Amino acid sequence: MSIIYMLLAISVLVALIFFTVFIVSVKSGQYDDMYTPSVRMLFEDEIVKEKNKKTKSKDNIKPIIYKE
Repeated sequence: MSIIYMLLAISVLVALIFFTVFIVSVKSGQYDDMYTPSVRMLFEDEIVKEKNKKTKSKDNIKPIIYKE
């Protein structure tokens, strides 16, 4: 029975160590995305063109007014 208490204490200790290392790495910027901003400029033109197409098609639509 004492081995279960010892294993439980060790597992909690290991979990706390991993949690601490994770928090330190997040605060130091380890998980910051450095690749996407450099590639985003290559694809911005396509996004802008698609937005212009959508707005142009909306501008060409005129409401239908029925008169009696």
